[in-house]
Amino acid sequence: MLLSRFEILWLTLCQLHNEFVVEFLPIYTPSEEEKRNPALYAINVRRVMAKALGVPITDYSFEDCQLAMAEGQLRLPVDTCLLEFAKLVRRLGLKPQNTEKVLQDYGNRARKLEGQKLDLDGFAQCLDVPVSEMLRDMFALFDEQEDNCMDIREYVIALSVVCRPAKTLETMKLAFKMFEAEEDGAITEMELAVILKTALGVTHLNVSRLFTAIDSENTGKITFDKFRCFVEQHPDFAEEYLYTENAGLHSSPCHGHQAKPSLSARNLQGTATTKTANGICPDFSPKEHGSTIDGLLKKHN
Repeated sequence: MLLSRFEILWLTLCQLHNEFVVEFLPIYTPSEEEKRNPALYAINVRRVMAKALGVPITDYSFEDCQLAMAEGQLRLPVDTCLLEFAKLVRRLGLKPQNTEKVLQDYGNRARKLEGQKLDLDGFAQCLDVPVSEMLRDMFALFDEQEDNCMDIREYVIALSVVCRPAKTLETMKLAFKMFEAEEDGAITEMELAVILKTALGVTHLNVSRLFTAIDSENTGKITFDKFRCFVEQHPDFAEEYLYTENAGLHSSPCHGHQAKPSLSARNLQGTATTKTANGICPDFSPKEHGSTIDGLLKKHN
């Protein structure tokens, strides 16, 4: 039986007496890198505490569970690479305080680049952070062709999902703004596939049936207004047009390039709403790895 926090607190307070042991650990002095990155400092202190307690730790947090279980119209697969992305966002201190404004600013800057790819240094400059191993890990998630280039628009889409996972339409509106052509404000089927792949954090995605349903006039392009109208008429559009057309979103194996073992893709084990043993949250705890980049799932066109 699962107990709520209130019930646990009440049972604790009802005890005649409660015994506990306080253990004082040696003072942890942060390194120069940890002084510059409080998130890294917190992670390393957590590891020291876990070792002293003799308990395992996981790189995923309750916030990751909230992301996976968010009630948006796009249910995230349990093995989505967005969980790895969210972890790196926190470690790099990139989660914005003023989410809406920052995302709009990023979106405007990305649109001006008009699809121009960035290398690692350009990516670091765009985010105004130094190049580090964690930034390399994040860059690898978007280096689709393994040619040391990435599209900053995909980063903005992923960040939008992580910061506001239940607001599917807001993310799609931002994505359309970055990808749409100036002359007609529309995007192609290939661009829709890139947007939705990034929003779901998956390797491959077939959007042909969805695109054809939205593009009822067979123009080869769709606008955000058409997409929004379609979604309003088909609130379960993802279930009807994506999940049923893409077996990998449920249980089929999904493999990335094997040239780099540390970046190999793992099998998708179902969607975030799959019933689980504890009845609360799917088990997406990572296996033990020696590097932060191990087990990352890459996206490929």
